[in-house]
Order: sequence, then C-alpha cells, then structure tokens
Amino acid sequence: MRAEFINPFLNATKNVLETMCQTQAKPNEPKLKSNSLTYGEVTGIIGMVSDEISGCMILSFSENCILHVVANMLMEPPKLQVDEDIIDAVGELTNMICGGAKAQLAKLDYKFNLATPTMVVGKNVEISYYSDAPTIVIPFSTEYGDFVIEANLGGNLGSK
Repeated sequence: MRAEFINPFLNATKNVLETMCQTQAKPNEPKLKSNSLTYGEVTGIIGMVSDEISGCMILSFSENCILHVVANMLMEPPKLQVDEDIIDAVGELTNMICGGAKAQLAKLDYKFNLATPTMVVGKNVEISYYSDAPTIVIPFSTEYGDFVIEANLGGNLGSK
C-alpha cells in the first residue's frame, strides 16, 4: 500500500485524537502486520468497500490508553476498567477516523462505503480481514499508552 493510502489514516487519527479527545498522538514507523490478532484490549473494525476497493480499518487500544482517551473525550475522570461506555466510544472513534480517511481518499478519487463498526474486546483475539492484501500497521504513542491503526485495502488501488 502506497503512502498516499497510509497518510489519510495517519492524518485522520491525529486529528480525531487531538480535537475530540485532547490527546496528542505520535505516529511511529508503519510496518506490515504478520498475524491476524488484535493488538489491544478494545478494537474497532470497520469494513470499506466499493467497485475498486475492499478492506477494513482497525483501531485497537491498550487498556490504559483507551481509559484515559475516553476520559478526555467525555471530560470526566478515567474509569477503572473497560465497560460498555468505553466500547461504544471506540466504535465512535473508529467511525470518525475512518470517515476522515474516507474524505481524504475521496479527494484522490478513491470512493468507498463504510460498514457499521464491529467491536472486539480482548487482547490477541483472532480476527478475519475483508481483503487478502497486506495489512499496514501504524503504531501510535500517547502519554497514556499505545494504540494502533491498521489498514487492509485491496483491489485496484494503483489504477487511478
């Protein structure tokens, strides 16, 4: 996957975390994913499909990170453990980030529809991808811990 497809996810993630959650997110070196296991304790998976593109975006947080990110988002003290509110918040963040990436990709003439996010709770849970294409992982660091964005897009990405 070329940088023009990675950058929209990277930029949307930074924008959403900084504006909606008052959390500075520092991207680290992107890499290829070598397994199909979730990274963190709470993971949002959203499908993306069009005539040219099929795949998904995955947002996965370590527990400490998501507890503090949601606390900042809701302007309240951090919860002690993951609950339904935390899971719902990850679904909303998944929607916002993928929506932001979708808008940036549309400017490059790549258009696709988004599914409703699927939520997974638990670390190292095996998941299925919507495409056989390689999955790019963009790790992020915050003062509260780490999270990752994964982009798995296949299809006619190079034909434009």
